[in-house]
Amino acid sequence: MSQSTLSSSASGPRPGENTWIWLIKIATGPLLVIVLLLHFIANHYFGSMSSGLMTYEDVIKYFQNPIIPAIEILFLITVVTHSLIGLRGIILDMNPSRNTLKIVTWLLTILGVSSVVYGIWLALTIASKGS
Repeated sequence: MSQSTLSSSASGPRPGENTWIWLIKIATGPLLVIVLLLHFIANHYFGSMSSGLMTYEDVIKYFQNPIIPAIEILFLITVVTHSLIGLRGIILDMNPSRNTLKIVTWLLTILGVSSVVYGIWLALTIASKGS
């Protein structure tokens, strides 16, 4: 009788994925759900206008509450981190060479860091417009 490798209930890092990347992926999954819920509540319940759309002035005023930029920045960091680690995992499934994986990891890191830096700058710039 042959054993199936898919029947293992243990979860852990895949080959090519170190423990820290795996732990970050595992931590950002539930955090993403929580922050998404906060984002929906903050933007689509408390922040929504009667017309359903916010004007530029409405967004500036809305971002004056310090909790809003904090939620948006946390959401940004969580989404970018989880999605790029997930994309790297998909690439790992294609069994790239060690050198290719190193290049992909660096490219995804550069993309992630630049996206987060730009997003933080944008959120803080919008928040500072009302001051």
